[in-house]
Amino acid sequence: MIIPNKKTKIALIGYRLGIGGAERVMANLSVFFEKQGIEVHNIIVTDEVSYNFSGKLINLGKLKNKSNDFLNKFRRFSFLKNYLNENNFDFIIDFRFRNKPLQELLIAKFLYKSKTIYTVHSYLIDHYMSNWSFLTRFTHSDSFKMVTITNKTKELIENKHQLSNVQTIYNPINIEEINSKFNESIEINFEYIIGVGQMETDVKQLDKLIISYSNSNLPNQNIHLVLLGDGIKMKDYLLLAKQNNIEDKVHFLGFKKNPYAYLRSAKFFVLSSLNEGMPNVILEAFACGTPVISFDCLSGPSEMILNKNNGLLVENQNIEKLTDAMNLFIDDNELYTFCKENALPSCHHFSIDRIGQKWMELMQLN
Repeated sequence: MIIPNKKTKIALIGYRLGIGGAERVMANLSVFFEKQGIEVHNIIVTDEVSYNFSGKLINLGKLKNKSNDFLNKFRRFSFLKNYLNENNFDFIIDFRFRNKPLQELLIAKFLYKSKTIYTVHSYLIDHYMSNWSFLTRFTHSDSFKMVTITNKTKELIENKHQLSNVQTIYNPINIEEINSKFNESIEINFEYIIGVGQMETDVKQLDKLIISYSNSNLPNQNIHLVLLGDGIKMKDYLLLAKQNNIEDKVHFLGFKKNPYAYLRSAKFFVLSSLNEGMPNVILEAFACGTPVISFDCLSGPSEMILNKNNGLLVENQNIEKLTDAMNLFIDDNELYTFCKENALPSCHHFSIDRIGQKWMELMQLN
């Protein structure tokens, strides 16, 4: 029970406050919780902050040395243990990847003493818990709650690990913040569609997007492709665009701190991922009034996109169907306009205020 009139204290723990979707959720929730009169402590492992957040920042990354040796790791672990003990938090919400099972067992049993909520931000649940169900149950069965961001992920965890403390709460988006930024001027003087994602790994499959775009009618109609994001795969994507003779139509603009102006001005956003958790960028596109085309990948898009209502869901990993969907949005103006009109209204129930209330109800803080 929370003691009446005692200010609730929550520790939000993540790797960083920048770049990733889970990190953006953490930042948005910190703002919401502080507005509710909750004392928020943001604890991050890596010294990287680019998102707006509220509350106190505890940056363990500043304690990390170049060697990151055992003694340095132990120093950070001891600092965190003492900090958590001294503050006696009512709740700990953990947003980290947790792919080292024995380390996570130690953290769960010896470091976290408060009511702990573990979040799972991907359908690839082995990034967050052991494949060995006995160890997962031993580590997490007595946690306050495990929160997934899609119903499909919840079902997977329950079926695979027989955990009974799993609940779905969708990712929130800050619609007001997006509205305040999407009218920023951008230097693009042509019609375009857009893809957004990191280029460090193959997960976002921007190569499939480039190929589908190349095979579509869009280049011939002078509708360009804009890609936002950075990473080592960019050189491969540049070469692919050149090989398909569309290098003058594909534009690599790098990482943008404010992607909303680019999403707002695009005809539509395309998600070509191999897998997702719950891709925030779909909701961000909707908040910008931009319809979406997406592979119906393992988790996420089907719980946000109503086919031919606010976007188009494409058979998972079918490049030809992805091309067909692009052509359909260009050729069928009535369908495109209908989906565009429905984009913004379809994101309202993912607003930070509504999702934040779900968190308050979970912690019985209403």
